[in-house]
Amino acid sequence: MDSKGPSLYAQAGASVDMTRSMEEDSLVDGPLISADALHSAIRREFQTLPTPCHACLLSLLHVVYVALSVCVAVLCVLKFGQEELCANILGNVHGDSVIVFGKVCLWLLVLLFTGSVQQHHSRARSRGYLRFYRQTQGLKTLPLAVYSTGNVLLLVVLAARMSPAVQTYMLLSVLGLELLVSLPCVIYYTVQVMRFNRERAAPDVSQEEVSHNYSITSLPTETGFREGSNLEEVVEKQADLIEYLKQHNTLLSKRLLNLTAQH
Repeated sequence: MDSKGPSLYAQAGASVDMTRSMEEDSLVDGPLISADALHSAIRREFQTLPTPCHACLLSLLHVVYVALSVCVAVLCVLKFGQEELCANILGNVHGDSVIVFGKVCLWLLVLLFTGSVQQHHSRARSRGYLRFYRQTQGLKTLPLAVYSTGNVLLLVVLAARMSPAVQTYMLLSVLGLELLVSLPCVIYYTVQVMRFNRERAAPDVSQEEVSHNYSITSLPTETGFREGSNLEEVVEKQADLIEYLKQHNTLLSKRLLNLTAQH
């Protein structure tokens, strides 16, 4: 009896371990959701940036402003036989003043556009699109810098106190140069954002996880510090990733609860 006792206990312990392992496996296998389901659920949370519409509207207004400025300069300042028409439309306001007032209004619109772009890009950054945020970091403020430079040149021309004809031609030259420089910048920014909206890519962290899981020769991420790296940039990236991962974990928890309840 004594010789059979340990074997019976061993068999009982083995059966208990097998039963426990099967129960644990069933618990693990039951609520787990596939990675594809999670990625597809997160992908549905992608939010497009509406700034391309704003950029197109700004470009259209800029072209209209330059065209109207040329008409006002030719008809009202240089006075090619349309003095009565200009007097009826503009009243006592001089043509040069109308051009300058229009330039101020256009600069205010550019300022509002830059603030809107900064707000939308900051939201994209908080959603984990750090690479896109840095790629467009210079493009966001470039139009405002171009228009501000145009304002400075316009003030220099007005302060030079040249003859009316020369001053008008200089004003039109500044406006035309500003249009030639700013329009390609705004178009390039629009193309970049439209490509980002069309790709509907997952956040940077998710892309790195996928490339790490499915690529054997995947390169290390840029999160850590290594020789030749900019320490300030690395710290900024780490802060961005930490902020995003908090929101990412919250989103995953909600998705897990919803998908588990559905299954």
